[in-house]
Parts: sequence; C-alpha cells; structure tokens
Amino acid sequence: MILALLFAASFVAYVLRTNMSVAGESIMADLGLSTIQLGAVLSAFAWGYAFFQFPGGIFGDILGCRRALTIIAVLWGILTLATGLVPGTSLASTGFILAMLIVLRFLVGVAQAPLFPVTCGGGIGNWFPVSGWAFPNGLTSTGVTLGAAATAPLIAWLMQTLGWRASFLVTAPLAFLIAGVWWWYARDEPADHPRVSRSELDLINAGRPSPEADGGERAAWRQVLQNRDILLLTASYFCMNYVFYIFFNWFFIYLVDVRGFEILEGGYLAAAPWIAGAVAASVGGLWCDRLCKRLGARWGYRIPAITGLGMVAGLLFLGATAKNPYLAVALLSLSFGCTQLTEGAYWAATISVGGRHASAATGLMNTGGNVAGGIGALLVPITAEAMGWVPALATGSVFAVLGALIWLFVRADQPMVPVSGDGLSTTAAGAR
Repeated sequence: MILALLFAASFVAYVLRTNMSVAGESIMADLGLSTIQLGAVLSAFAWGYAFFQFPGGIFGDILGCRRALTIIAVLWGILTLATGLVPGTSLASTGFILAMLIVLRFLVGVAQAPLFPVTCGGGIGNWFPVSGWAFPNGLTSTGVTLGAAATAPLIAWLMQTLGWRASFLVTAPLAFLIAGVWWWYARDEPADHPRVSRSELDLINAGRPSPEADGGERAAWRQVLQNRDILLLTASYFCMNYVFYIFFNWFFIYLVDVRGFEILEGGYLAAAPWIAGAVAASVGGLWCDRLCKRLGARWGYRIPAITGLGMVAGLLFLGATAKNPYLAVALLSLSFGCTQLTEGAYWAATISVGGRHASAATGLMNTGGNVAGGIGALLVPITAEAMGWVPALATGSVFAVLGALIWLFVRADQPMVPVSGDGLSTTAAGAR
C-alpha cells in the first residue's frame, strides 16, 4: 500500500510538471511567446527543482515523509491552479506574463523538489529491506513515466477541447487527492503503522546499520557533501538527466514542429518514450536487485547503469538521424526507455551510500540531475536554432557516454560513515 501511494504520487507529480511542455505550443500562440522565451519558462522549473533538492532532502529528514509529502502535494495543486489563471495579452503585457510564468514555474520546481528525496530516500529507505531498494525505486520511476505518458494525450485532448488553461485547472485537484490519502494512510516508520507485523519489521530492519554506525544526526549535510561516491553519483546523474530533460521539455514540440505530426497524433506519439520508460524502470530495478545479490553492491549497481547509458547514447543518435519519422519515434522512445533502466541503480546506490541520511544524499544527487534540466532547457533550443535538431539531440549522446564512464569509479558498497575530527569524511575499513 505504501508503494502504491508512492507510485500514485509520482504519477500525479509528473502529470502536473509535464503539462507545460505539452501545452507549450498553445501557450506560445496564445500569449505571444517565442521558443526561446518558452525555454526560459521551462528552465525556471528546472532551476527551482534543482536548487531545492538538497534542502528538500533535509526538509524530509526533519519533518518525516508523511508530513513533507502532504505539504508539497497541496502546493502542487495551488500552483497548477495559478498557472491556469495567468492573465492574457488583453490584460497584461507579454513581458509581465512571461515574468509571471517564470516565477510560477520556478515555484512549481521548488514545491516538487522534495518529492523523490522524501519518497525514495525516506519512504523507500525506511519501508523496504536493504537488499530490495532498487526495485521499488524502479517502480516509482514507472509511476513517473506513466504519469508523463498520460500527460501528453490528456493535455493535448484537453487543449483541443477546452483550451490550454483548462488543462491546468482540470488536473490540479489530483494533487489535493494525493495529499489527503497519503496523510490518512501513511506513517514515517513501519513500526508506527498498525498493519505492520513483527515479522515484517524484522525483515525490513535486517542488515541496517545502527544510528551510531553512520554518525547519527550530526552534520548530515556536511557528511553528504564531502562523500566521494555521492558526488560521483551526482555528476553521473547530471549526465543522464540531461537526456531525460531533452524528452521532458522538447519531445512533443520536436514531433510537431520538426517531424510534422498533427497536435493530437503528436500527443499520442509523445507518450511512447514514457511507456517504454515505464517498462524499463521496473525491469531495471528488478535486474539491479538480483545483480546486487549475486555480485555485490558495487557491480550490481554499475552494470545496469553503464549498460543503460551506453544504449541511450547509441539509440539517441540513431533516432536523431533517422529519415522516417515513425522510425525516429521508435528509436528515440527506446533511447529514453534506457534512461529509466538506470533509475533504480542511481537511487538505490545513493540510499546505500547515504545510510540514515539517505534523504539528504538523494537530494544532493537529484540536485545534480536537475541542474542538467536548467542547462538543457536553453542549450537544446539554442543549439537547434544555430545548428539544427540533429546536433541538438546528439549532445545527449555525449553526456550519456560521460555518465557511463563516471560509474566505473562509484563504490556503492562503501556506506557513508561519521565525519572524523579533522573535518574530512572517512570511509569504511579497507576502502581505497
């Protein structure tokens, strides 16, 4: 039930964050915005989301995942309603409207930033056994991708039927529903939930380090910032998420403007990468957990991540250069699916290294991942206008290869331990 609610929260979160990318074509026409100006709006979300990942993880550590997720879900609904009520050009200047959209999207990013540090670092870290973190993380990524898959055809249909504003107003109540159900059912710790048995608690807690083994609550943020493996995971996640944000921000517009699809057909085709990602996220998480049991954490996390990123790079380039538009959609969809094949490995490895400070650790990793969104939201359209869409998409292949190479240096089997007296983070016995 907890996993089902985390899945649902991920689904709703992505409906309410992907909506702007799909509605962007209509918003540009209605409000007189250029592609670069829309890029600034999309970038604002990514920067708000990136800047508040690490604070969001600390926020989750302090409040607990029950209160934290309830609060941010309510904010999602309020900000989505506000976006649908932005004034038109008859009431305000284009500059004012642009500024308002940038501020709102930045705040949406801020409100959504704690989601995965809270749900994955706190929720999954607390509620699932040590040997089974990758698969539930993969399933929450499936919720993400299915939410995004549903958004493209849903928002396209709502725009055609009721207008782009209604697409925001109609979907906003989903956030309030998630907030209410989560507050009613969830608890921060399994031991506090009346339906959890002693045998379940024993299974969940088996193999966990004691609070003393990872430094307790002292200076969690400093331990995380000084940990070599968390910093490497953050850098690699930046590279993977650069590709993710190409699809998140620009795929629907690419299909309509570059590949020549009609809006409704483009909406349905834009769901294809997310459906591929939904399957790959669960498969990748399950594969990762099985590899960890057979090979240990270091290579159990490395193999799915390196394999997935290598496939991302090749498929993205092939899709960008394909002449047939439907073949391009198929190849690009598979490329995106391979990004999600790596999700379970990234999050489970960071939880493994972060220990009891997993919310802060995953918050830092997701900061790196979403700084890529802020950069890519502007770099992609600028590159496309200057050199064309093939080079713009091919930049993602370069980042994917770099992200795979970084994984060769990640030691997910070395958990974070207390900061020593000299202020430097130490490693477990035997570490290089």
